[in-house]
Amino acid sequence: MPDRRYFDRGAETVPREELLAHQEQRVLELVSRAYEFSSFYRELWDAHGVHPRRIRTIEDFRRRIPFITKDQVRSHRARTGDPFGGLLCVDRADLTSVTSSSGTTGVPSFFAEVWDECPPLPAGTVRDLWELGLRPGDRVLSQPGTIRNLLDFSYHALGLTVICIDSGPGRMADVLDAVRRHRPAYIQLTYAQVVELSHLAGEHDLREVFSCLKGVAFAGLPLSPRMRRTVREDWGIELFEYTSAADTGTAWECREHAGFHLWEDMVLAECLEPDGDEEVAAGEIGELVATDLDNPVSPLIRYRSEDLVRMDRSRCGCGRTHSRMRVVGRRGDETLVRGRPVTLHDIGRAVEAQPESAGGMFQIVRPQRDVETLVVRVGYVPVADTRESDLHDRLVAGIHAHTGVTPVLELRTEEELMAASSGVGKLTRVVRS
Repeated sequence: MPDRRYFDRGAETVPREELLAHQEQRVLELVSRAYEFSSFYRELWDAHGVHPRRIRTIEDFRRRIPFITKDQVRSHRARTGDPFGGLLCVDRADLTSVTSSSGTTGVPSFFAEVWDECPPLPAGTVRDLWELGLRPGDRVLSQPGTIRNLLDFSYHALGLTVICIDSGPGRMADVLDAVRRHRPAYIQLTYAQVVELSHLAGEHDLREVFSCLKGVAFAGLPLSPRMRRTVREDWGIELFEYTSAADTGTAWECREHAGFHLWEDMVLAECLEPDGDEEVAAGEIGELVATDLDNPVSPLIRYRSEDLVRMDRSRCGCGRTHSRMRVVGRRGDETLVRGRPVTLHDIGRAVEAQPESAGGMFQIVRPQRDVETLVVRVGYVPVADTRESDLHDRLVAGIHAHTGVTPVLELRTEEELMAASSGVGKLTRVVRS
């Protein structure tokens, strides 16, 4: 049985030397299997003069195995017509499920799996849900979707009662009614849902409605400090944020809220120079490079995620020995306007400062990273006594104050902006048009 703090104490608090030995064993098995069965890796590694017999240690792996990118996999997929980009290491007839990413950064990626009782991703999430405080008999609201796996597998593994609810755009009032009736211990929220709840706060006592919750998971666009304070302080919610572990799984906060835990028995996580191949010093910003350790079906091996992170390899205050990361941003999100760098963070601060756009919904519209003109699209809530032209002028002045650049501003209602976004439950921050 799981103990009071840990779902699997042995795995979660394993000494690092044992964890590193496990990683080396899994990496050597993975390289051999991928070369034998994956057309993508065999073609790539042959081109680099790499063969599994030359990979005898994890140091060999880091020195010899080339990196891969999402664009390389997409190119292989387009060239060969293989929907799995040549990564598949099993016969398609043996697959149990095929899920996909949200497609926020482009064309969705497909994830092939073979499993008997529980897919790999939800299996790892059980540890995180236990840490959040969920226990057998608790009720949880499940919000069905089509991205990756349903978390119902994790809920059932923990002995939880699952309540299904439609939580799509414009349905958060229904979610509040369901929370009042069923008193769940847990729900999951996205950026768009938090924005919608902020509009309902004047009609509902959200602190009272959510008083039954042990915790709330949040993923997608990062919350601004202002929105995070609203959720935690005004609504009384303990928020557990999680993020992608470079498409190999997810990484969650624990109760210490000191970074996202990477389950390193499931993923080998490297933090490398964004424009190089050397490990950065502890606490320095690097690019997350990930290798699947628990995915023999369609593994990502030395996958450059474009996520910029700070890595902490020390033991967490919660007692877990697995590394934690703090996400800084994504490579390429910075825009150069006539050579002047403009960050998403600076624009976000200007947008959230206005009451009508306090939800922080905006996009940079650009054909490439270097531009002559900064074009910003902002979502707002129409207010009867506010003129759109006045809001436009305030936002232009605010963005200039934070960035030193005068933008060309496009105003959309929040609903219009979310409806046009390519991400599911997310808002793509940088778009071409």
